Amino acid sequence: MINHHPTSDVLAQFVAGNLPASVSVVVASHVELCSECNRAVQALTEQAAIDAFGESIKEQGLRDEPQAAGLEDFSGLDYFDFLNQFGDSDDYADLDDCIEAITAQERDDTNQLPQTVTEIAVGGERIPLPTALKSIALKEWQGMGKLSRSRLALDDGDLRMSLLHIDKGGSVPCHTHKGFEITLLLQGSFTDEMGVYRKGDFVWLDGQHTHQPVTEEGCVCLTVSSDAIHFTQGMSQLLNPIGRFIY
Repeated sequence: MINHHPTSDVLAQFVAGNLPASVSVVVASHVELCSECNRAVQALTEQAAIDAFGESIKEQGLRDEPQAAGLEDFSGLDYFDFLNQFGDSDDYADLDDCIEAITAQERDDTNQLPQTVTEIAVGGERIPLPTALKSIALKEWQGMGKLSRSRLALDDGDLRMSLLHIDKGGSVPCHTHKGFEITLLLQGSFTDEMGVYRKGDFVWLDGQHTHQPVTEEGCVCLTVSSDAIHFTQGMSQLLNPIGRFIY
């Protein structure tokens, strides 16, 4: 069961298209996993459409037949019937050339589509990825002890988006955040001083929060950070000069 969600304001900003690209990816990934937020986004989208186009948009679905726009129904005509009824025979060659050009362009575009990644293999498991991640390249995994991460190749200014894996029995030393950090659980679970987090949970933390995530079963998270983490206890504080590069 998903217990941690984006705020209503974050969902509203997501629908309005006002969030940074990486944050939008994390919110979209949560919405894909969470039926509650999915319904909320649908309602916000419908309200945004009504605000933009008026109440009449509700009636549009009842008037989707071609005749509603003053068009006739050509569904019973094949290609040559259409030409015989509405075109001159001298135009056939030009129209054929036009259709060939369009379909050739579609074939070219297909060859240029980015490679999609539907799942990753990490920690001896295959983890499915949300749809929003499937066209974003993953960089090489880097690790330190039971913690490993792969940056996502999305240019979003100072924001960094990563896949983070904490192996079974692992933890992240106690830390706070110089900026904000968003975490979406994709697999497994972890606990900290504030609660228990499972698949689909969305957590937004900042400098007001100090925590030490610990996982017994291991976990994979999608994260977005705006600045370095700052370790607060013990020998881990020696890592603060490179806190921006850890995850």
